[in-house]
Amino acid sequence: MTPTLLTLLASFALVLAAVPALLTLANLRVFHRAPPPGSQSPSVSVLVPARNEAAAIDGLMETVLASRGVDLELLILDDESTDGTAALVERRASVDPRVRLVHGRPLPPGWCGKQHACAMLAEQARHDTWMFLDVDVSLTPEAIARAAAFLDTSQAALVSGFPLQRTGSFLEWLLLPLIHFVLLGFLPIARSRTDNAPGLAAGCGQMFVTRRGDYLRSGGHAAIRASLHDGIKLPRGYRRAGLTTDIFDATDIASCRMYTRSLDVWKGLSKNATEGIGSPSTIVPFTILLAGGHILPFVLLASGLACSWHGWSRWSIASTCLAVFASILPRLLVAIRFRQSVSSAMAHPLGVAVFLAIQWVALIRRGLGLQTSWRGRSLAAQ
Repeated sequence: MTPTLLTLLASFALVLAAVPALLTLANLRVFHRAPPPGSQSPSVSVLVPARNEAAAIDGLMETVLASRGVDLELLILDDESTDGTAALVERRASVDPRVRLVHGRPLPPGWCGKQHACAMLAEQARHDTWMFLDVDVSLTPEAIARAAAFLDTSQAALVSGFPLQRTGSFLEWLLLPLIHFVLLGFLPIARSRTDNAPGLAAGCGQMFVTRRGDYLRSGGHAAIRASLHDGIKLPRGYRRAGLTTDIFDATDIASCRMYTRSLDVWKGLSKNATEGIGSPSTIVPFTILLAGGHILPFVLLASGLACSWHGWSRWSIASTCLAVFASILPRLLVAIRFRQSVSSAMAHPLGVAVFLAIQWVALIRRGLGLQTSWRGRSLAAQ
């Protein structure tokens, strides 16, 4: 490569790495944890969709029912499970009146299974404050009360907590920490609280808190019935209805083990990729941003070291080294703040490369009209 080209590439990489690094530094100051619970115990309906969750449902019920400072009911919808999930819920409901089993109706055409399950749960909730919770989330005893307190203090119609992501397999370790990196590196959180544009909406489908009236005004899950990605689509639906949304750091009150195998990580991230970064309208810009700022710096560094920087200008060397630092810095800060693996942060360029590969494969599959499956149910390409 010519010195001029090296200078251009190094400068390009530095800019693309520096922007999310600076935004992460700003976001870490405003991405707050939920406040202590108020003096009065809130009444909350905890709404949990479950399909073939026999391995996890007992753990979910244990942590929810151990909650303090809240008057709660736990509604679990059995979505045509074939593994005994319903029997486990019925057994707990027979000894704890706070637990209710809801039998799901058959999935209608045009609906995603999770959205249909959540819509049916909303029909059955007795209290006016609702927490939609995934089965694989574990809560601390004060989690529900504190999440309800954040809903009150934020004055938003819908709030979403981002739990601690527990990892085990290789792709869990490599890819799941990128959830916080992408959130904090590319969403201006402070602006999202003053600008109600749907494009600035964010959320985590593992934990949503809202109130009955706001949910009904937004259209709820019926408004996003075909979506596979409620983490993005539900907050956008609220904002399109003129309602506000907010997010909070739930690391200290909730944890989640989304997947247990690397194959499930790939399939899980693929199934909703084309409604997020992997959509036709965003995949090229995000590929440029992520590859240019978080893969290219390391390629340039390796090239420079391989030739002992022969033919490189001082600016090119300095820009490359600064770009590598700017790329790794937010991952290290996020790892420390959210109790993630530091070694995963150091594997950042590999993680970004695999993450982008998942997005592109998902988009190609969508273009070919191919289907995938999840929890034993076929999913149409979105």
